[in-house]
Amino acid sequence: MKTGRKKKINFSKIYSFKCGKESSRDDHSQIGGPGFSRVVYCNESDGLESSSRDYVTNYVATTKYTAASFLPKSLFEQFRRVANFYFLVTGILSFTALAPYSAVSAIIPLIIVIGASMVKEGIEDWRRKQQDIEVNNRKVKVHKGEGVFDLTEWKNLKVGDIVKVEKDEFFPADLLLLSSSYEDAICYVETMNLDGETNLKLKQALEVTSDLNEDVDIKDFRAVVKCEDPNANLYSFVGSMEFHEQQFPLSPQQLLLRDSKLRNTDHVYGAVIFTGHDTKVIQNSTDPPSKRSKIEKKMDKIIYFLFGVLVLIAFIGSVYFGVVTKNDLKGGHYRWYLQPERANIFFDPDRAPAAAIYHFLTALLLYSYLIPISLYVSIEIVKVLQSIFINQDVNMYYEEADKPAHARTSNLNEELGQVDTILSDKTGTLTCNSMEFIKCSVAGTAYGYGVTEVEKAMAKKNGSPLKLNGEGLDDDTFGNTKKSTVKGFNFDDDRIMNGHWITEPYSDIIQKFFRLLAICHTAIPDIDENTGNVTYEAESPDEAAFVIAAREIGFEFFKRTHTSVSVNELDLVSGNRVERSYQLLNILEFNSTRKRMSVIVRDEEGKLLLLTKGADSVMFERLGKNGREFEVETREHVNEYADAGLRTLILAYRELNEEEFEEFDKKFSKAKNSVSTDRDALIDEVTEEIEKDLILLGATAVEDKLQQGVPECIDKLAQAGIKIWVLTGDKLETAINIGTRLYSYACSLLRQGMKQVAITLENPEITALEKAGDKNAIAKASKQSVLKQINEGKSQVAASRSEAFALIIDGKSLAYALEDNAKKSFLELAMGCASVICCRSSPKQKALVTRLVKEGTNRTTLAIGDGANDVGMLQEADIGIGISGVEGMQAVMSSDIAIAQFRYLERLLLVHGHWCYRRISSMICYFFYKNITFGITLFLFEAYTSFSGQPAYNDWFLSLYNVFFTSLPVIAMGVFDQDVSARFCLKFPLLYQEGVQNLLFTWRRIIGWMLNGVCSGVIIFFFCKEALSLPAFKKNGKIAEYQILGATMYTCVVWVVNCQMALAISYFTLIQHIVIWGGIAFWYVFLLVYGAMSPSFSTTAYKVFVESLAPTPSFYVVTLSVVISALIPYYSYNAIQMRFFPMFHGMIQWIRHEGHSDDPEYCDMVRQRSIRPTTVGFTARSLARRNPLEDKKSAEHR
Repeated sequence: MKTGRKKKINFSKIYSFKCGKESSRDDHSQIGGPGFSRVVYCNESDGLESSSRDYVTNYVATTKYTAASFLPKSLFEQFRRVANFYFLVTGILSFTALAPYSAVSAIIPLIIVIGASMVKEGIEDWRRKQQDIEVNNRKVKVHKGEGVFDLTEWKNLKVGDIVKVEKDEFFPADLLLLSSSYEDAICYVETMNLDGETNLKLKQALEVTSDLNEDVDIKDFRAVVKCEDPNANLYSFVGSMEFHEQQFPLSPQQLLLRDSKLRNTDHVYGAVIFTGHDTKVIQNSTDPPSKRSKIEKKMDKIIYFLFGVLVLIAFIGSVYFGVVTKNDLKGGHYRWYLQPERANIFFDPDRAPAAAIYHFLTALLLYSYLIPISLYVSIEIVKVLQSIFINQDVNMYYEEADKPAHARTSNLNEELGQVDTILSDKTGTLTCNSMEFIKCSVAGTAYGYGVTEVEKAMAKKNGSPLKLNGEGLDDDTFGNTKKSTVKGFNFDDDRIMNGHWITEPYSDIIQKFFRLLAICHTAIPDIDENTGNVTYEAESPDEAAFVIAAREIGFEFFKRTHTSVSVNELDLVSGNRVERSYQLLNILEFNSTRKRMSVIVRDEEGKLLLLTKGADSVMFERLGKNGREFEVETREHVNEYADAGLRTLILAYRELNEEEFEEFDKKFSKAKNSVSTDRDALIDEVTEEIEKDLILLGATAVEDKLQQGVPECIDKLAQAGIKIWVLTGDKLETAINIGTRLYSYACSLLRQGMKQVAITLENPEITALEKAGDKNAIAKASKQSVLKQINEGKSQVAASRSEAFALIIDGKSLAYALEDNAKKSFLELAMGCASVICCRSSPKQKALVTRLVKEGTNRTTLAIGDGANDVGMLQEADIGIGISGVEGMQAVMSSDIAIAQFRYLERLLLVHGHWCYRRISSMICYFFYKNITFGITLFLFEAYTSFSGQPAYNDWFLSLYNVFFTSLPVIAMGVFDQDVSARFCLKFPLLYQEGVQNLLFTWRRIIGWMLNGVCSGVIIFFFCKEALSLPAFKKNGKIAEYQILGATMYTCVVWVVNCQMALAISYFTLIQHIVIWGGIAFWYVFLLVYGAMSPSFSTTAYKVFVESLAPTPSFYVVTLSVVISALIPYYSYNAIQMRFFPMFHGMIQWIRHEGHSDDPEYCDMVRQRSIRPTTVGFTARSLARRNPLEDKKSAEHR
């Protein structure tokens, strides 16, 4: 056996690399037409023809702003918010005589708030700019003429340039592969950044350009490429190349996409076809849908509500003011001091209606403090800080891969605490996506003693001994069964291992079975030059497992040449190992539509063989009459494997005659070299004709193990009342197993005794119609069948409210269930079930199911996945979680939050989600409370002054209330407050339901906080007014003046709202002490400093504290009395609720306070409240067998 990778690998005769060798006789009719108008002059990027095309540059910008657009665009973004726009209007009006305060005091806070938001936007965009600069300034070798290549920055590339990309470098643009360091012009490409797949792809240039081996060969190269216009389809490319006056069709096999990486190849030469934003990867990088949390949307409604209240009280005050002003003409009116006969327009009794209108505008400005100007920016700051805490959480750090959690957006933090339904991918998300060959069925005989996780869990659950190799396993050996040291191979059966298969009754079929596994694939062998060991680069973990299994049984695939596959195998006749070569004629690749893969080879005896492997749903129907000898046994074994949670494939073959092959080869070559958008359909049509009358060999079974911690995570999420849907591409039987076996016992998604509602079109009636081939009849019957099964399922669920149901639906049925006239019923059925599993789901179906749940329930949905096929689902859900696993980064790049393992979802939701929801909800409620408290004192004072438009406070007191004196405590609460510790959040998952049911941000709670603000404002105003109005305030006998009343009320407001914060938070930190008590202290410092300034600037605050307030004992008595009185209503309500009507977090606080946190029986009793008949998880399963509450009552009774 030869060792070492050779540079002379040749794949030119394989169909995948055979395209483009036909002459101009091929069909190029679409080239030059609509959608196919791009013309590229290779190696002439500076020529006249190229310059006239005006293609985009290779500079890529992902920033939202430019230096010129930042100011106008960012300002537009800020003033799209209704509150900010309102404050802009009031700021403009403050320059008029209508304003009750100075313009500067109104504009400065607006500038601070808007400026802070713009700075945040600018910093985020600058980070994107830095990333763009790094990418655009990467360098690549570009042909400068005369065969000379110089390093040039990516951003300077032009369409038509010839570039030389070396090993482990990224492709700087979409390139047409011209040649490579391999003689046959192939190269290995890693597309992880594009489609999430880590397996290497094989690309090959046209044969006519494969001799461009050296830099100097590029000197005289000229060609014209005509191809499709820029588009987002990563897997298609239609075009032709005119070279030496001949046309050669181009396919995706010659296209190297930007951001993919060159691997295992020294260098390639390529022509730039698409640059910059025309490249396919950038075309795919559409902006993710704008997502706003439900709380943020509701917050807008609250602001509209407050604005309505503001307008109402301004209108009432203005009407009253107009009436009183008109009465000023009557003699003896108490407002004689206004001298109505000489009043201006604002107080003129003769123009009372106009005065009322002007007053209305003044009141709108004065009462604007009801709406918190710093609300939006405060929430943005809090969310950014919350995201930092999520990113820094060591309990969500995956050390093995060095991957922490990463919140890619901070807009949805509180949504993490309100998730009602999780829609999860399976492979790579719940499982490891690391396949192991564990069992097989050959010639109707089952082989493989390997024990799956499911079988172990089932045996433990049933209490029955598990047989291994005919012997029972006890508890000690359950977890210590024999484990292969070969990655991807966990097969154990002495009947066929170590060459023993030659003694089996059907040894010839076993030989064909494993020979098929060794030949039917697209894997690439890599032989270690030192050890001689063979490893494989395969397009999927499944395929790698099959080739490894064949090698371990004795059929070692070790070499692939330009026309053959070589296998080292055991000869049945001689009993010796021999090297056999199989001429490789065609590969019919696997895709999601075909669900199978075939190769056509010629063996050493000259026989033409069609070797096929595929899903049972498409393979059994392609068996010939003489090929069904082992069908019954194989079907039984496949079902058993599915019950054990294994993924299965059917293997079959047949011999071809020369005439049949030649006819197929002509049709296939014509279809493959067709330059049209329906090329794939033409290929499928041709392959259908030959993949028939197959002879069954057997079936394979591979295991995809669960990720660590998945069962426990699902159990906790289920206890939290979160519904979990699994959207998988597995077959129906395997999907049912996922629910009733794998997740029943290992993952706990479905409980024992849970009834199944399976919706499938795998029934005799539909099968008969499919054989008849009447598409209309099939569609009609399928739709009726699905509707009937949905209605029957709904009846089952409605008739038994106390039982739990599981819904399992296959992809075909799902297509009809998602149609307009069925989706409502389907959703009603699904929401009545504890668990839902959708199998054979396409990426589009995953997204549609997610949309249906989101829009149909109006609850928060979370989608989690790890592959490119999950992107639509992630973007459609309210929250998209990307798993940064082995399937690449596309799901992560399309997600809102990235985590390394599914198990981290438990902490992300139950801890961070709950905290963020509670903090944001409480923060917003408190914001409105403090502003209403402040606004009510303004309103009452203006009413006290007969709605004259006189503000109670100094201009700067008004302006700085939200910005300095009360903003930091609320930000600290939004970042640090914890009603329950992380340990208790995980110990009592039902706490999460506070967010799902939105108990902390209901209109009742919001209005309650507003009423608390009204109550506080009323108490502050009337206590201060009555306490200061009659008696002498100063030592010299003078009474309290207007400015003294205003400063005293303001002091009381600052004290009350900050002390209210101290009462509302549950978890004090040093920072909270500093900002709460520091905010109060800062008010006194400000009053001293501001009062010491010139009277022209400080106006009514001039020395008011030093000369009037500080020396007067009654000021301190009034302050203390008002603060206590204003806080008594909230304190009383909170105490009564906590003692007699506690919410769930209150109950947990009582458990901690009374020392019951370590009492398992008491905790179980509290936790039992979260378990309902429809709850899933192993905790629910165990509690379903007994009721701890009943046990507790029985014990107490005894």
